[in-house]
Amino acid sequence: MRGAGERIAALTCYDASFAIIEDRAGVDVILVGDSLGMVMQGRATTTAVTVDHIVYHCQCVAPHLKRAFLVADLPFLSYATPERALASSQRLMQEAGAQMVKLEGNRDQAEIVEYLATRGIPVCAHLGLRPQLIHKMGRFRVQGRDAAAAAEMRRDAKTLQDAGADLMVLECIPSSLGRDITAELDIPVIGIGAGPDTSGQILVLQDILNISPQASAGHTARFVRNFMSGAPDIQTALERYVAAVKAGTYPAPEQCFGG
Repeated sequence: MRGAGERIAALTCYDASFAIIEDRAGVDVILVGDSLGMVMQGRATTTAVTVDHIVYHCQCVAPHLKRAFLVADLPFLSYATPERALASSQRLMQEAGAQMVKLEGNRDQAEIVEYLATRGIPVCAHLGLRPQLIHKMGRFRVQGRDAAAAAEMRRDAKTLQDAGADLMVLECIPSSLGRDITAELDIPVIGIGAGPDTSGQILVLQDILNISPQASAGHTARFVRNFMSGAPDIQTALERYVAAVKAGTYPAPEQCFGG
């Protein structure tokens, strides 16, 4: 799809009902993300999510996908060592039915990525805002805004690709940096608050339906668009999201960050 210039529409999912609807709506990549800690469990962060949680939700989703590609998050500390990362990934692929695992981290995770990739495990890397580090970072904020941080992220992205990452997620970074990293890599790059020039976009399902706990509390992220607004039903809302990603009308400038 990247080679053909077709934008990739990705979305999170955690259960059978939405798996069927998302697959029918034309979502290309479905992520069972540790975001379930916030939108399904109602927690303030993702750090309490376990491998067991991800396995369970993948098992709910995987049997109902006919076309979408299924990615599963490696939760907090489940890939702290190469051996632990391998054991966690084995569970997500063999027990849960995932086709790829995703991990957060900069070039310090290159050893883990290579360890998994050389054992036949497809890996999605995740740079920019990394929610698993919230207790270290202190708060959610845009990453890579100054020149030094942007240059470092570009080096991280190339290092992770060279280590064997097959896909890259960029979260909450300036649009110009999302464009530059996408141009410099050979693998597809999926953005969430990373501007319009990545290979595709991903959002949290509950966010685009405006039903997340954060939305209920009035804390909607800038990069989120409510696709449920004006839609007659959920199926139509998801189809509108896919169409907007494919057409390049999402994200619009108001959903993007400057440098």
